[in-house]
Amino acid sequence: MLRRYLPSVEKSIANDANSVELIVADNGSTDNSLAVLRDEFPGVRTIVLDQNYGFAEGYNRAISQVESEYVVLLNSDVETPDGWLTPLLDYMDSHPKTAAVQPKIRSWLRKDFFEHAGAAGGYLSPLGYPYCRGRRFGRVEEDKGQYDSIVCVDWTSGACMCVRTSVYKELGGLDASFFAHMEEIDLCWRMRNAGWQLACVPQSMVYHLGGGSLSYNNPRKTYLNFRNNLLMIYKNRRFPWAVLTIRFFLDYAATLMFLVTGKKESALSVWKARLDYRKMRKQTNK
Repeated sequence: MLRRYLPSVEKSIANDANSVELIVADNGSTDNSLAVLRDEFPGVRTIVLDQNYGFAEGYNRAISQVESEYVVLLNSDVETPDGWLTPLLDYMDSHPKTAAVQPKIRSWLRKDFFEHAGAAGGYLSPLGYPYCRGRRFGRVEEDKGQYDSIVCVDWTSGACMCVRTSVYKELGGLDASFFAHMEEIDLCWRMRNAGWQLACVPQSMVYHLGGGSLSYNNPRKTYLNFRNNLLMIYKNRRFPWAVLTIRFFLDYAATLMFLVTGKKESALSVWKARLDYRKMRKQTNK
């Protein structure tokens, strides 16, 4: 991933070397990533964490060591073309009430199609299900310019998300208990509850491989998505119980669907997610 995607990031910010710093946070890697960074990317600053803290706490610990006006959270499987960063920073500079923005995110594998994780800006359904302009559930659209307008959104994708560092730190960053998945949606919901706005700026575009660290069909991903989605609703919705009651039945309907389609491990993941949600919500601040 580093060898495939990091060169594009280095190249795309080369003209901004005086104002932009490129940092790789090593989340307790057990391969030779650090040696690759040292030998092949000597100009990149590395923050080395002592273990894998997950997507959420890994970012928190890394960003705690960063002093800058903005931070871009960028997955390790994202290719950045020239000129991608400037529209994001310009929008943030000219919209002081905006806490975070994302670019248009296309698929690295199918360059003309949106990518699942973020597409052209994220929204939440009344029942708390995330979806995007350009993606609903597992179906993604071809990008034909239909979402080239700048819009306010409910959430911005953690695959590529430019945030005000001060707001990120004031709100406690990503929720470490989530470990990974939907942690950026939770943070965005907290930002909106605090009065901030969010936007998708499609004049910026990146290409995301998606599923680079955990495939979309992995039962672990299913577990994290179901558990964290419930926690997020409980934390951030003012009166969550009506929605959570409906979700109780819908989640068990999803369990039956997985069983019928032969995905026993995914069905068990949903059941375990609901059990762990009930345990974790007792320690969760609303």
